Amino acid sequence: MIQRNFSNPMHRMTWDEVCTRAGQAISQRTDLVRCKLGIGVIEGRSCKTSFTTGRFFFESSQIGERIDMIRHTMPDQVDALVERAARICEHRFDLLGYHNVNYGEAIDWSLDAIHGKRAPKKPWFKIRFLNFDEVGDAKVTWELNRHQHFTVLARAFLFTGDERYVRELLSEWNDWRNQNPYPIGINWASSLELAFRSLSWIWMKHLLYASSSVPSSFWADLNAELALHARHIRRFLSVYFSPNTHLLGEGVALLFLGTLCSHAEAGEWAACGWNIILREAARQIRKDGMHFEQSTYYHVYALDLLLHARLLAAHNGLGIPAEFDMVLGKMLTTLSALGQAGIPPLFGDDDGGRVFDARRNRPKDLLDPLAIGAVLFRRSDCAHAVGNVTEEAIWLLGPDAAAAFASLCDRPVANPVDHLPESGIYMLASSTPESQRMVIDAGPLGTGRGGHGHADALSVHFTAEGREWLVDPGAFHYVGDGNERDKFRGTAAHNTLEVDGLSQADPDGTFAWRSMPKVTVDSWVKGRCFHLFSAKHDGYSRLPNPILHSRTVFHAEPSLWLLRDRAEGAGLHDFAIHWHFAPNLRLTTTEGRVTARDSEGHQVTMLLSDDHWRNEIAQGWTSPVYGRKEPAQILRLTLRATAPVECCVLLHYQASDRNDVGCFERLSMPSDRVQIYRRIHCGLYQEIIWRFSDQSQVPS
Repeated sequence: MIQRNFSNPMHRMTWDEVCTRAGQAISQRTDLVRCKLGIGVIEGRSCKTSFTTGRFFFESSQIGERIDMIRHTMPDQVDALVERAARICEHRFDLLGYHNVNYGEAIDWSLDAIHGKRAPKKPWFKIRFLNFDEVGDAKVTWELNRHQHFTVLARAFLFTGDERYVRELLSEWNDWRNQNPYPIGINWASSLELAFRSLSWIWMKHLLYASSSVPSSFWADLNAELALHARHIRRFLSVYFSPNTHLLGEGVALLFLGTLCSHAEAGEWAACGWNIILREAARQIRKDGMHFEQSTYYHVYALDLLLHARLLAAHNGLGIPAEFDMVLGKMLTTLSALGQAGIPPLFGDDDGGRVFDARRNRPKDLLDPLAIGAVLFRRSDCAHAVGNVTEEAIWLLGPDAAAAFASLCDRPVANPVDHLPESGIYMLASSTPESQRMVIDAGPLGTGRGGHGHADALSVHFTAEGREWLVDPGAFHYVGDGNERDKFRGTAAHNTLEVDGLSQADPDGTFAWRSMPKVTVDSWVKGRCFHLFSAKHDGYSRLPNPILHSRTVFHAEPSLWLLRDRAEGAGLHDFAIHWHFAPNLRLTTTEGRVTARDSEGHQVTMLLSDDHWRNEIAQGWTSPVYGRKEPAQILRLTLRATAPVECCVLLHYQASDRNDVGCFERLSMPSDRVQIYRRIHCGLYQEIIWRFSDQSQVPS
């Protein structure tokens, strides 16, 4: 083993990693020398000018029927797409969570226009793309350079016949090529970004190949650029740097490039890509079907990639292993379960990217893969969860996908999965009189050092009638001037207990954590008219006076939710529980209760058990998509006291603005280990008593 002197000096590289990194470093410099000498890295004889050797999702002759079905099924979306294309012609782009970003008359493809920073024009391997001072937010720059807006222009042309969209596309493509000579600039610095750009170009090619508006010489130039991208991706795979969704995306691109582009090495690209896809699908997806980054968005991201790859492989006669389809089936089941009550909770990081349509990156769009999965695997649960067929599904599966999807919506649905044991996600739901659900994160922080996980152990997400009430605030961004990265992924940004102003784990750079908590689930009981969950984590065992946090959630049908937090340990500590409410809710407080109301009169009342904990309503933030944040209110409960301490709240949802939720109180305590709480529901004159007895041991 050889010690590695990077961000973590204790990391040790294997011999294979040493050889891989050394080989890549040599290739980087060899390519640079060749280009300086005017020697191309792609042999001209290897780039044929013929069209594809494999089959895409559709032939040129099949485009018209897809266009007609999309127009008929979703006319409003077609209008919105054409409007986007018109703005793109004015160089105004929607990038991640940023809307209408103006790149001016001449696009600078190295510019982060949000922060006004331009990446240097130097060899790509010398650019520190995570350094905000040097390049700004590289994700903004790269999002534009993925060229997914090219497919918007191509589709707008097909919907309208307006050739200005094709002219704009060709102009931008040629301009990009002139500004980005290999291997100079930030747009060669990430193999994943080359992968996305390649996929965009392949879609563009198949959407426009039959069009007389595109000169025939363009296809030869495009084929050469695709070959250059494939070579670069193959040589600089993310085997040891970001070896998860980065590597998966690169594998998918190699499968597409090798299958659909004419080149002497195409067969090797396709084989390499397919092997990566099969291997990474087995490695990255847990047995319960959740992606191991512990992020809802990255789960959707991986599912997008795998579904597209699976469909292309089947179109081209590749054998689909049963194990691979089982993985896809589990991923669909997981996403369907998370979306049963509407918008799924945004656990973990939000990448902001999508495979087909970059604009469909809002929380409401995260169920899109279910439309494809519903038709592909005849899954009625997926159809019911997503609700509508998507444009993407029609392009991939053909015009009959709309009717097939509609037929699935008429079928009965089995009871959804209610917990994911390996991922530690538990879902408590009621069905009458109003559909309510609480999702609890009791899983690991993530894989490895938790690069895309958040310090949110035992946090909850609450929805009622499809409306979010208690939310996960999202990720906002990865790099910037301030410390928002750590704020949004820290414990205080989640609906759980914080001790001494610290997160449950210590941030260690932009994409890593130290001292990650271990979560243990103690109880998971589903009765006929109640549910019970309890778990604990040791994230604060690293303190001089260690604390063990446990949480119990009890749900009684139809709409009563009790959440009890207990901090076991000793010594004086500052305790805080932050309850993050969805944007556009209005919070009011009266003695012993806090009420959140929406604009339609629905409300959630949180009853507080005693006055030991100080409560205040504070201004907070949520981020529905990368780069965008919205104001939202927080209920902050704080207490400075000697452990052990506990806090118990009662949550009650009402579909109308009534005031009959009763009262909630803690009774006298017979011992340190026993706590008794009582709720008196004034309207029904009923009394419910909970008795808790704790035997938790604090780690030493």
